[in-house]
Amino acid sequence: MLRLRQVSLALAATFVALVALWIFDSRGVVDQNDGEAPTPAANTTPGSAPTPTPAVETPTPEPTPVPILVDVPTVDLASVGEPQSGGVLGVLTFRGNATRTFDGTGPAPRNPVIRWAVPSPPGLCEVAPVDPDNPRCGVGWTGQPAVFVRDGQTWVVLGALDGNVYFLDAASGASIIEPFAFDGPVETTPTIDPDGLALAYVGGSDGTFRILSFDRPEGATELWRLEAGDLGDVRTSDDWDSSALVAGDLMVLGGENGRVIVVRLSKATDAEGFATVEPVVVWSAPTWDEQLDADLGPVDPSEDPGFSVEASVAMSGTTVWTVNSAGLVLGWDLRPLESGGEPEQVFRFWMGDDADSTIVVDSSGDLFVGQIATRGSARVGETGHLARLDPDGADPMVWTFLDGPEQFQGIRSTVAPHRDVVYATTNSGRLLAIDAANGVLRWDTQLVGPMWGSPVVVDDVLIVGDCAGVLRGYDVSDTTVAAPLLFETAIGGCLEGTPVVWDGVIFIGDRDGRIFALADN
Repeated sequence: MLRLRQVSLALAATFVALVALWIFDSRGVVDQNDGEAPTPAANTTPGSAPTPTPAVETPTPEPTPVPILVDVPTVDLASVGEPQSGGVLGVLTFRGNATRTFDGTGPAPRNPVIRWAVPSPPGLCEVAPVDPDNPRCGVGWTGQPAVFVRDGQTWVVLGALDGNVYFLDAASGASIIEPFAFDGPVETTPTIDPDGLALAYVGGSDGTFRILSFDRPEGATELWRLEAGDLGDVRTSDDWDSSALVAGDLMVLGGENGRVIVVRLSKATDAEGFATVEPVVVWSAPTWDEQLDADLGPVDPSEDPGFSVEASVAMSGTTVWTVNSAGLVLGWDLRPLESGGEPEQVFRFWMGDDADSTIVVDSSGDLFVGQIATRGSARVGETGHLARLDPDGADPMVWTFLDGPEQFQGIRSTVAPHRDVVYATTNSGRLLAIDAANGVLRWDTQLVGPMWGSPVVVDDVLIVGDCAGVLRGYDVSDTTVAAPLLFETAIGGCLEGTPVVWDGVIFIGDRDGRIFALADN
């Protein structure tokens, strides 16, 4: 009897289990995780496969960007007219320092003769396939030789329109190392590292800005490059005419892409003692804005809209100063970069026309800005071809000077302040001496234009070249009188570049394709 009851109970338990299995199979399977609700089964229809439940992907969170912190140098106004601070003696960039006010050391020659000229004719020339009958030769605007002392030897480094950067011995003109070839003309002034590393910062008309080392056995070596189109909209072109400003571990430059750019260099030397860099662009901004577009009005797309930066960037305090080919002067304070922020625009002034002249900062912090009238803008009648601007003033215009009423009059070169006078050269070939306090013309003389090369003053001698290939020197020790002529030396073709003076020797290139050193005999 007991055995029969056990069998009955077992049959009953089996029946209950089968019923439960049938019920759950009709409603969906139970989730295998203990204590969790069952997962509903996919909808099915007779004769079809169940539709799988799509997997839900959990997005991977983006990493929070880490701001790039930089040390922002301060340019003291006491450095106006002085060589750039650092471990290298020389004129290391266009107009020598961050305020663009240093052109070399004396004694300045009083009756110079040609010490050497290289190379022999036909000179440094590039024959472009698109215009084979008009080769580009020699040193053009904005070229000024960089001159510096390294290991007891004086070097001359300059770019040429044949597409090469040359590294020459100042005593003989012979090559110290082989030239470095770009893929197009090099118009800019190379910048040499002020802290003693064998680095040259130079851009070309091939759209590329490069950092070169010149301490390796294989000669000049490219360490880094920046393409003009890497940073966004390009207005107007991809050339690099501006000379880079290097201070501390920062490099600031402007491009014909219309932008101002700040780069952290991370300079160092490797185990073999060779210079190294790991550059990072920490900030870049356009030099145009909606107001400038409105001021200029409609522009024919086939014409130059005029936003390129051909002038070199200047700096005073922690503010960098730029001007573009539409005449917009801007100042940015770089200090926010130290805490991961963006530079603050602290100054804006519209000159009105083509301002390719590099801004010069004087010892008061005022700015000298030149422009040339290419558009015939009515604004030039208010701002002149040369203006002194006080960036801290309610009305920045201290004074203006107008070269004349005609189109294409004005100043493309960079001015040279000296004591109480500002010296300038014009597109029409005038050499001007302007009172620095009030903008009144003290004296002028007519030379052969266009005069795009900038005047320089060293040891109370004003040195300037014209487009007839004549280099002149004037005694400016007494600024109250018209400067007497000291020398007049015909050396070659049009002197479109800017001279530099180092230890009594003048270095300059001409448009006929040669580089010269001149000194007293």
